Amino acid sequence: MLKIAWTEIYAHPLPQNHRFPMEKYNLLPQQLIYEGTVTGDNFFTPGTLSTDLVLRTHDAAYWDKLVHGKLERQEERRTGFPWSKELVDREVIIMQGTLDAAVFALEYGAAMNIAGGTHHAFTDRGEGFCLLNDIAIAANYLLDKELAKKILVVDLDVHQGNGTAQIFSNDPRVFTLSMHGASNYPMHKEQSDLDIGLADGTNDATYLGLLEQHLRPLFDQLEPDFVFFQSGVDVLATDKLGRLGMTIDGCKSRDRMVLELCKSYDIPVVASMGGGYSEKIAHIVEAHANTYRLAQEIFF
Repeated sequence: MLKIAWTEIYAHPLPQNHRFPMEKYNLLPQQLIYEGTVTGDNFFTPGTLSTDLVLRTHDAAYWDKLVHGKLERQEERRTGFPWSKELVDREVIIMQGTLDAAVFALEYGAAMNIAGGTHHAFTDRGEGFCLLNDIAIAANYLLDKELAKKILVVDLDVHQGNGTAQIFSNDPRVFTLSMHGASNYPMHKEQSDLDIGLADGTNDATYLGLLEQHLRPLFDQLEPDFVFFQSGVDVLATDKLGRLGMTIDGCKSRDRMVLELCKSYDIPVVASMGGGYSEKIAHIVEAHANTYRLAQEIFF
């Protein structure tokens, strides 16, 4: 069964003028159930991640400031969110969702988190709508519990996975691949194990050709035993922040490529939602829904 982390707290309200489309966190599961891709039984409600698991990945001083609302104004602005206790509570539940999904993926082959993909969170700071790094927390858990030995992070959000790259910069057990807009946020890029920078306006054919060129050889060379897939849909031409030229069908082909490789190599995979900022919420939901439809089709 495809297990999917979701809870209503994912859609914690933000100020009305905030540009982050929180409503997608409720609309996506509703759409998947309505169309029959999944049922309510596919969803699970994650609990709250324990402090010791947060501190396995994140700096204690940063965590203390985050929990107690002590972020300096510049630090808070860098996250893109106005601080609140509810926001931090939401974040640790998202973290637990990806960790739980990783455990489910070991059993079922694939699992998903309706939220997550918080790849801009560094060891000691948050950035770009990311306070903590769910991929890093879950990866460290698998490694510590000896549930995985070699992890591949496939980050296909339009923005570089700078936080994930920094967290694992000295850990050869985790290979970070980031395929992103070369001239897009963040302007200062960290060094992933493999960075593929894309020109503004990159279309489906160019994008998919580059992904095929690099991804399959990585599966052969690295022989990973677990994959984390950051499946952001801000690669769409309609995205307000993305600046690439991909269609919804192209984005679906991207997801198919990743998931079919994981299936064919018998590697468990967790997909986290990541970014998506198209003007029409229907475009965001449809592109995200394709990831779940494909996981159901390919693995189940």
